[in-house]
Amino acid sequence: MLKGKVWKYADNIDTDVIIPARYLNTSSHEELAKHCMEDIDLSFAKEVKQGDIIVAGENFGCGSSREHAPIAIKASGVSLVIAKSFARIFYRNALNIGLAIMENPLLPDECSKDDILECNLSTGIVKNLTTGKEYKCAEFPPEIQKIINSNGLINYTKEKLLH
Repeated sequence: MLKGKVWKYADNIDTDVIIPARYLNTSSHEELAKHCMEDIDLSFAKEVKQGDIIVAGENFGCGSSREHAPIAIKASGVSLVIAKSFARIFYRNALNIGLAIMENPLLPDECSKDDILECNLSTGIVKNLTTGKEYKCAEFPPEIQKIINSNGLINYTKEKLLH
């Protein structure tokens, strides 16, 4: 079960906004987290807490295919991103690094910044504890849940090879 405060963003949040290109010269996850979302929300990197949730509109993660974007989000402490839709390469990169993401067409319009959400990845049920509304997202298949729980595809593969 994931639970966190909402950071809300609009449609078409691209990877250049998630992590500006001027910071792509580092592979340090901690350094990327320090600059996550800074071009659209200076407060994000300073105030985001472990477990917080990003909620956004259509086409989240569009733009270049850089893996740095989901890494910056995850390293900042975000446990889940819920959007109306995701750019395909961002979707795959997020799962590969173990960042949980879910799609729902209604939730982004019906929640506000600082609402508290609770999400069950196994059932796809998201509850807005602030408004009392409940939403159904597609649940992850067990293998995808294992990748997320293993903190990414590389760790999942290592664990699988050891057993």
